[in-house]
Amino acid sequence: MDLELKGRVCLITGGSRGIGRAIAHQLASEGADVTLTYSSNRDAAERVVREIVETYDTQAQAIGFDVKDPSACKSAVDTLVKDKGGLHILVNNAGVAIDNLIMRFKDTDLETIFRTNVFGPFALVRAAVRPMTKARWGRIVNLGSVVGEMGNTGQSAYAATKAALDGLSKSIAKEFGSRNITCNVVAPGFISTDMTADISEEMRAKMVDAIPLGDMGTPEDIANAVAFLCSNRAKYITGHVLNVNGGMYM
Repeated sequence: MDLELKGRVCLITGGSRGIGRAIAHQLASEGADVTLTYSSNRDAAERVVREIVETYDTQAQAIGFDVKDPSACKSAVDTLVKDKGGLHILVNNAGVAIDNLIMRFKDTDLETIFRTNVFGPFALVRAAVRPMTKARWGRIVNLGSVVGEMGNTGQSAYAATKAALDGLSKSIAKEFGSRNITCNVVAPGFISTDMTADISEEMRAKMVDAIPLGDMGTPEDIANAVAFLCSNRAKYITGHVLNVNGGMYM
């Protein structure tokens, strides 16, 4: 097994289920020392940690904090750096989708979705680039969405937050490229997760019909893309939005 990420300290937000869990497993399988975060479901996060420790020759832990709180984000990174001696990989996966037509969208929901999907990644990147700069090596991957690329009815706020990550990532790529720090976006399409489990069969069939590859993606499809961007194989890729959507949007 390729242990290209051996010795790399990695922080993955929202790592207790779905895509985050798959990313944690994939990076651990390549030797990364994985720390995954959770907001409320401690049991699920610790279950993923046990899976990783029992399966791979690496270390793993789970920490709980609210990504909407900038001070909590900084504290989590500072503590991790103190305990592990550095931070090399940051994957901003945690996110929330609140859907409604724009004329019905509540200000409180708008604040929640932006604080989770944009303010959180911003605060974590701001804290993480310090130890990465010191090490002169870093990989930052932000999880976007096909909706941020193409838009979608009833998802104006969600689309806006994911599009914001594209701009954030390209700016970070320019600011820190000279320090050997890359920053990219992986934009999933229609992926089989808990978030898509409640979609009606009629809607599911309609969405799959719009995908040239003819099927939904899996969390592992996204995890493989993230792992690639974290590896030395992607050392000359930065400021890029990698669409992993089966051709749903080109």
